Amino acid sequence: MDQQPQNGADFLEPSVLLDETHYQEGYKNGYHDGLSSGKEDGRQVGLKMGFQVSEELGFYQGCLDVWMSATRIDQNVFSARVMKNIEQLATLVSSYPLSDPENEQVQDVMEKIRLKFRVITASLGVKLEYEGRPASSKQDVEDL
Repeated sequence: MDQQPQNGADFLEPSVLLDETHYQEGYKNGYHDGLSSGKEDGRQVGLKMGFQVSEELGFYQGCLDVWMSATRIDQNVFSARVMKNIEQLATLVSSYPLSDPENEQVQDVMEKIRLKFRVITASLGVKLEYEGRPASSKQDVEDL
């Protein structure tokens, strides 16, 4: 009688091994497909985010260029306080780590740029803002 269960177990063993083989093969295929798909998705998100950041920095740089051109025409067009803020904004924009996207300070620098820009526009009494970004920068992270 001891041989009967053993023969029954031996009969099912190839079936169990076949299931395990299919499982392992499916896992490997899924893993490799997911890896390549994830890399592509990551590349697309990185490209999109990089474009958005560059577009916003370009907006601020364009405003700086206009304001600096105005000062070349008339050095007293802005108050000393506004000029100081414009110079600080120029320093912030030029210090943004474009070539180091993994720098942990990129969000802090961008928030400082946005704040300084709002200070300048409020001082000038103009309603000017970058409209290409969502209302909340936290929304960008949630969208990912």
